[in-house]
Amino acid sequence: MKRKVNTKGSPTCSSSKAVKVPRLDSLSQINLNAAGLDVGDREIYACVPSGRTEQSVRVFPTFTADLNALAQWLRECQVTTVAMESTGVYWIPIFQILESQGFEVYLVNARYIKNVTGKKTDILDCQWIQQLHTYGLLHKSFRPDEATCVLRALVRHREMLLRYRASHIQHIQKVLQQMNLKLTNVISDVTPSDWTTHYSGYIVRSARPQGISQASRSSLS
Repeated sequence: MKRKVNTKGSPTCSSSKAVKVPRLDSLSQINLNAAGLDVGDREIYACVPSGRTEQSVRVFPTFTADLNALAQWLRECQVTTVAMESTGVYWIPIFQILESQGFEVYLVNARYIKNVTGKKTDILDCQWIQQLHTYGLLHKSFRPDEATCVLRALVRHREMLLRYRASHIQHIQKVLQQMNLKLTNVISDVTPSDWTTHYSGYIVRSARPQGISQASRSSLS
């Protein structure tokens, strides 16, 4: 397939076009009191605007007392908004503590930060996040309010317990078959209930269909 050639003899492609990427120094700073966090399992790298303290980058452990110390340091540096990547579940306690202490927290998709071009090789990730947040180039991910988060956690925990319940029921049925207790031939539901708790000893001793049936009828009737 031949490509089209313009009048000057150089090949052209109609489906592509040049994209001009703005330089950070050509943009206006929007969030002057912005900080950037690089969150990990054991350590948090925090960067604040230059000139607020002797060292604009500090490293904090991830224990609760250290997270409160991080919030106190950010407050001393007059930081009002903080940006960080949504890395695993490490961000959750940091997000909750900072938000509860009045900071505007930006939870940003890590893929979006990596796709932004222009990062220099001699700066840390927390410095790059702080720069992007200063120039307003980061968009926060949606996170519901605290009440909704609690309700969502309870619903997810209930769903997990129901999945565990199904596997445990299958395990009970398998063990009963191995012991030659034909409980499933008489009763459709072998899950623990009042009658199984009350008559379990009698059923195990007799292990006969009529005994099982009689015990179940006396409770279920």
